[in-house]
Amino acid sequence: MRGSVYIYILVMALVTYLIRALPLTLIRNKIENRFIRSFLYYVPYATLAAMTFPAILFSTGEMAASVAGFAAALILAFQRKSLIAVASIASLAALLAELLIGFL
Repeated sequence: MRGSVYIYILVMALVTYLIRALPLTLIRNKIENRFIRSFLYYVPYATLAAMTFPAILFSTGEMAASVAGFAAALILAFQRKSLIAVASIASLAALLAELLIGFL
């Protein structure tokens, strides 16, 4: 049992290394294709959104409170407020919504 844990760690390390090293070794020239360049440009944003959005919706005990915090964050972000203001007010909105739901 103990030996298999080391094998799992080794395989994970190898796979992680290959994912990072293969593009560096196989693609040596600048990518000229506009479609591929635009696709690669948006990959980090799409990945971040895919990881963050479910965490936002299930961050509180009530879905409505999470949606209230998310809506507050969207409104403030589109008004170009600072990150601290957006995070603080969105958290406060989620807290107030959860307290209101618990009170009712």
